[in-house]
Amino acid sequence: MMLLALCLSFSAFTALSLAMEKHQMDLHGRQAAPVSRRRMWSVLGWLLLAAAFALCVVDHGWALGPVLWLGAMTLGGLLLAFGLYPWKPRWIVPLAVALPAMGLVAAVL
Repeated sequence: MMLLALCLSFSAFTALSLAMEKHQMDLHGRQAAPVSRRRMWSVLGWLLLAAAFALCVVDHGWALGPVLWLGAMTLGGLLLAFGLYPWKPRWIVPLAVALPAMGLVAAVL
């Protein structure tokens, strides 16, 4: 379940970064998306973070779950900010789509 929480955190931070005009220009190199689409990405990012929090709390309880959620958010954010944005920005969106599915498969197995 922790792998799924990490994948959801990465996807959440990707959605939250796409809600920002600067990061859209970095990733797509064109005009920013309309405000409604940026608001949709923002809401999606927060929902994914809430889902990751729920997974951590359900899996590890209230004593350890929030701590592990903070760790998953830290790893997801570091991977996005220091790993992919500087070197492989074209990989960010495909990974953000594929990682939750792969994390779900890993959680089921």
